[in-house]
Amino acid sequence: MLDINYIRENAEEVKTACKNKQLDSSVVDQLLATDLKRRELQVLVDDLRRKSNDHAEVIKEAVQAGNKPTPEQIAKGKDIKTQIQSHEPELKEIQEEYKKLMFQIPNVPAQDVPIAKDESGNVVQRQVGEKPKFDFEPKEHFELMENLDMLDTKRAVRVGGFRSYFLKNDALLLEQAVLNYALKLLNEAGFTPMSAPILVNEEVMWGTGYFPWGNEDHYKTQDDQFLAGTAEVALTAYRMGETLNEKELPYKMCGLSPCFRREVGTYGKDTKGIIRVHQFNKVEQVVYTIADEEETRKWHQKMTGFSETLLNNLGLPYQVLLMCTGDMGAGQRKKYDIETWFPGQNKYRETHSASYFNDFQARRLNIKYQAKDGTIKYVYTLNNTMAATPRLLGAIIENYQQKDGSIKVPDVLQPYLGKDVIKI
Repeated sequence: MLDINYIRENAEEVKTACKNKQLDSSVVDQLLATDLKRRELQVLVDDLRRKSNDHAEVIKEAVQAGNKPTPEQIAKGKDIKTQIQSHEPELKEIQEEYKKLMFQIPNVPAQDVPIAKDESGNVVQRQVGEKPKFDFEPKEHFELMENLDMLDTKRAVRVGGFRSYFLKNDALLLEQAVLNYALKLLNEAGFTPMSAPILVNEEVMWGTGYFPWGNEDHYKTQDDQFLAGTAEVALTAYRMGETLNEKELPYKMCGLSPCFRREVGTYGKDTKGIIRVHQFNKVEQVVYTIADEEETRKWHQKMTGFSETLLNNLGLPYQVLLMCTGDMGAGQRKKYDIETWFPGQNKYRETHSASYFNDFQARRLNIKYQAKDGTIKYVYTLNNTMAATPRLLGAIIENYQQKDGSIKVPDVLQPYLGKDVIKI
């Protein structure tokens, strides 16, 4: 969430951010009105509590002096107590409303984020790698995988429903190779490898900013927990409620976990293959930095660079997009997407997403640090996909397909599979 003082002083800027992110800007005025009433009630209740304490002290002194409280004193004490009992529930109610409204205020995009309604406003920053040239018509990944007995979606749908899949034989080994190689690169870069919880508490979903805006896209259990759509949720919340020391920053974590998404609003999209599925696996990067946007932006570039290193080492062509206001999350201040080339589909498809938030998530999760000068500040947070499978498998398979239907294995993955070609 944003600092309430910032919202009070920059209300029009926050309203503009709402509009640019295709959100209702009236929530800002609702919040400010509620905040004013909350502060007024807090002053009133605090004053009544002070009067109650002062009156109790007068009664105490009278009793100690051997005098009984007068009827007037008793009546006054009851009157103050009645007023407190009348206003405290009202204060509690308005505090809850204030908190609810604060959680609905989005982050303000950075100044260099393009303003547009939808993905048509995203800006290509760079295209890297040479697209493969074939002397045959390239096939899509699912056809290649089915021919090589690497994928079964027909039986998976009977078992797990729509968008389910079985990875088989070398497909599973290739998936594990990609994930393990991604972890290896991040471990070498100083990240702490972690297995992240799949089930998380509701407060963590609110804390990371996935609620209230993305609650429809997450699965809820009968125990009122949620299946996380990314390891970012658990890793970002890892130090919630704690105060770190500045010498611990940057605090670098990488998590491996299954991920679950309902894919609400994607009916009819990408129904073939393993591009858009309900369950997948992902290696995620999460970093806490000091409360300095310039330093955070440096890490944003670094973390995007780690993903680019992976794609370069895999020999996959890709492009980096700067996302516009209408195609980024409510909590994100700036976001890059990386799209990898799929020759069978003749287009780039999103495979990575890198975002920074400043203190938006840290305020919600109450993650602070003690700076060198002794002051207490909120950390700034970032996250980025390192490798998400099976979508990345589709890119590898389409780019490395051969005329005979076999698949070359990228050089860096051959030690994991023990072979250089996948074939029948």
